[in-house]
Amino acid sequence: MNYAIGIDVGGTNTDIGLVREDGRIVDKVNLKTNEYYDAELYISDMAAKIKELMGRNQVTDIQGIGIGAPNGNTYTGSIDKAPNLNFKGQVKLAEMMRGHIDTKVVVSNDANAAAVGEMVYGGAKNLDHFITFTLGTGVGSGIIIDRKLVLGSTSTAGELGHSIIIMGGRKCGCGRCGCLETYTSAGGIRRTALELMEQNPLYNGVLRNIASENLTSKMVGDAANAGDPIGLQTFENVGTILGVAMANAVTFSAPQAIFLMGGPVHAGEVLMRPLRKAFNENLLNIYEDTVDIRVSELADNEVAILGAAALINM
Repeated sequence: MNYAIGIDVGGTNTDIGLVREDGRIVDKVNLKTNEYYDAELYISDMAAKIKELMGRNQVTDIQGIGIGAPNGNTYTGSIDKAPNLNFKGQVKLAEMMRGHIDTKVVVSNDANAAAVGEMVYGGAKNLDHFITFTLGTGVGSGIIIDRKLVLGSTSTAGELGHSIIIMGGRKCGCGRCGCLETYTSAGGIRRTALELMEQNPLYNGVLRNIASENLTSKMVGDAANAGDPIGLQTFENVGTILGVAMANAVTFSAPQAIFLMGGPVHAGEVLMRPLRKAFNENLLNIYEDTVDIRVSELADNEVAILGAAALINM
């Protein structure tokens, strides 16, 4: 049995998993990313955790280490100016890791890692062309063409969450206005629900009783599935916007399928119904009946590690 290490670098936590070639996560360990201000110490401790994982599972050899990280650059193997990490500037992650463990090390951003994970371990095993959209704190995406990840000239291709979907729309964290992320991320869903409640002062449903600072996208989804009118309208709006964005994405790469993943996707049909309708109504006719819309087959609590481990297959 062959093994790889998958590492998910987050702003708060770093999750490290030992992954079998069949996609089973054998064991996991964790580091507190936000406690580190010295990249050298962080990577040294990360390497020690990898060796700990291998030792207690009696694994003497790994095929490589895949790392999904914010602003991860596949070409340079570095993290470049990640806004939510304490390390500033460029951190030469792959090079520094190889100084501790002599093996193949591949770095990418988390959305690209998720796409590769879907290809290696998930529902895209038998597909050559597909796109993934990850809905969470932001909206990430990964584009696979001919079973190769699209990276572009700078390793930053495929930022579909930052395609402008509404001119002059909501301010985005990237500094521009109207990005897809501002409407279809977890925060975007919450904001839509709050705006709809403000526009409907007579609404007195379940969401009205939740303090705005405590409202989450999951609460809005639960309300929608219970028939709440603001919850339903929120997901009608979100699904419509995302469906149009997905139809636009098809014109770029003609995928066989588009996979959705992330917490908001678990709202189910209240999201998928308007999404499919908007997608079909806005799809260029030459692509009709050529693209499946699917939910990822990878579990939310495993996708980051599995995706990272799958990077070594690039």
